[in-house]
Amino acid sequence: MMRQLAERPEDVPTVFAERFNAGDADAVAEIYESDAVFVSESGAPLTGEQINIANGRFLDLGLPITVRPRHVHTTGDLALLIVDWVIDGTDRGGRPVHFQGTATDVARRGQDGYWRYAIDNPFGAVEKG
Repeated sequence: MMRQLAERPEDVPTVFAERFNAGDADAVAEIYESDAVFVSESGAPLTGEQINIANGRFLDLGLPITVRPRHVHTTGDLALLIVDWVIDGTDRGGRPVHFQGTATDVARRGQDGYWRYAIDNPFGAVEKG
């Protein structure tokens, strides 16, 4: 059984990983607010269905994600999450894959009491150059 949405901000990355690792795109989409922003590796902000497409590219690899929250800073209904993550292994096509990053994310507690991503910036700590 898949875990419900996060009741604490520090649980958002773990709930995301569980849903991602189950390969359930619809369940992953539930982790986001309806007007959330996903920051692509190029820095372009994605919204709506674009978020599902971006996550779908990683889901299609058929590899698990490992997350390790580093810092969680909360004020009221907002939280800043700094999370190290890794996707590593051999994809469905037999190619070696290694992605990693340190996300800088913002989660918000909704009226239903559950925390969701308002801003998902998975490559937040990547040097642009």
